[in-house]
Formats: sequence, C-alpha cells, structure tokens
Amino acid sequence: MSLTTTPERRSIVTGVAPERRRRRNARTAVESYAFLSPTLILLFVLMIVPIVMVIGYSFQDNVILKKSSHFVGLSNYVEILGNGDFWRATANTVVFCAASVVAHLVLGLGFSMMLNSNLIGGLSRTIFRALYVLPWLFTVAVIAVLWRMLLDPNGVINYLLHTKTEWLASPQLALGTVIFINIWAGYPFFMVSLLAGLQGIPADLHEAAAIDGAGPLQRFWNVTVPQLRPIIVSLVLLDFIWTSQQFALIWMTTGGGPINVTEMLSTFTYKLAFAKYDFSMASTSAVLVLLMSMVLAVFYVRHQNKKD
Repeated sequence: MSLTTTPERRSIVTGVAPERRRRRNARTAVESYAFLSPTLILLFVLMIVPIVMVIGYSFQDNVILKKSSHFVGLSNYVEILGNGDFWRATANTVVFCAASVVAHLVLGLGFSMMLNSNLIGGLSRTIFRALYVLPWLFTVAVIAVLWRMLLDPNGVINYLLHTKTEWLASPQLALGTVIFINIWAGYPFFMVSLLAGLQGIPADLHEAAAIDGAGPLQRFWNVTVPQLRPIIVSLVLLDFIWTSQQFALIWMTTGGGPINVTEMLSTFTYKLAFAKYDFSMASTSAVLVLLMSMVLAVFYVRHQNKKD
C-alpha cells in the first residue's frame, strides 16, 4: 500500500489545518471574553455610564430635580470658568497638592533611609517603624476628629504652646493647618514604598561607589536616587491624583472655610450639588476636575509604559 499522497489529498489536508486553527482561536477568544464579561459589564455600568451621564448633564440646565431640562451648549462651562470661587478652589487645590506631595516625598524618603540604615538596632527599628506607620492605620474620620480635638482652642496643642489659637477657624492659618494634617496622614505611604525600594538596591553598588571615593552625599545622588527614580515618579503622580481628590479630610475639619480659604475643587463641586442643588453646574465642575485628573493619569500611564 503506497504512503504517498496525491496533490489533491495534500491540498485538502493543508486547507483543513488552517480552518481548525481559526476555529480554535475563535473559541479561545469567545471563552476569554466570556470570563471578562462580568468585569466589563460592571465597568460599563458603574464607570462609563455615570461619566457619560455627568458629561451630558454639563450641557443641560435644570437637570435631575426638574423635568424641564434643556440643552444649553457650553453656557455652563463659560459660567463656571468665569466664577471666581472656582478659581479660588483651583488655586487652593494646587497649593494643597503641591505642598502635601513634596512633604510626603521628603519625609517618606528621610524616614525610610533612617529605617534602612545600620545606625539603629533591630528593636529600635521595629519600634520606629510601628510609630511612623501609625497614621496610616487611622481612617479619615478618626484623623479629622483627632486633630480637631488636638487643635481646639482648649486642646493639647494650644496647652503646650500656651496659646488660644483657632488653628482651623483662622483665615490665615486654616489652609496651612489642613495641609499639615494631610501631610501627617499621608507620608507613611511614601515611607513604606521607598523603604521597599531601598531594600532592593544591591549593596555592591554602594560598596563600589565607596571604593571609588564617593562620600555619603555622592552615593545618595548617584546611587540611591537613580535606583529609586521609577518608584519616586510613580508615587508622586499617584499621590498628586489622590490628594487633588481629597474631600473627606477637608470637609470634616473645615468644610471648606473659613471664608473659602480651604475650599478645594472637591468641596466646591459638592456644595454646588448638595447645598445649592445646582446639579448642572456641579456636573460641569466635575467634568473639569475629571479633565485635570486625566492629564495626571496620562503622565502616569506614559511613565508606566516607559518602565515596561
């Protein structure tokens, strides 16, 4: 019996194989999308639909509370961009974010380097690590109540300083005070992340730099910082996004006051919606905040892509 195949038989065999591969690939694709479908549906319902609705509301007037809503085009955007309170909230948000992120980085890096050094023993390192990470264990509500009690005119801070200062009610001090509280609450995130990065730097790099005659400061700038740069950039961008959306801490400590000195974009938008019940303008403000956050998100994604 001959084992050779005719050209016709070979053409049939070679035609069947690609068809089977196509069917197998199609079946694999269907199965993959079937597994992803619950997540995609939730993403669509809980994220895409609300965002589209808010964008739609920003181009209308008298939404939600009244049935007589109508399309107004860009009028809401023109009105809110001409609102001085919006720009005051924007300026406060920028100052609040910039000061908080810089302080988070400086404190987080300083504490992480101290905990990673050989200058303190194992027991002391454990105690300091527990103390430094303590603010991260509290919820925002607890932090707000704690600091409102500490900063009360009859609280511990004023008792130690022998003053009766209204830290959260003074137009001159309120913004700086909430920035300080946010710094205290947020630096452990940087500290823990940078400590993990420091522990991943090979000791050989520092030893080689020391052999070459580099001092502690030179080793810091030429070894430590370059090794931590990807982590630092990611942390700064993420912290800027998170801090720009901070609402609970501001609302529970000052409510945006006094006289709007601590008004942030988050509290400004909230008041438009639930104090003035102007959901059209609140939606417009929310869209503008979303656009600002997307700028930071783009930088973060580009940074992550460069790392890959």
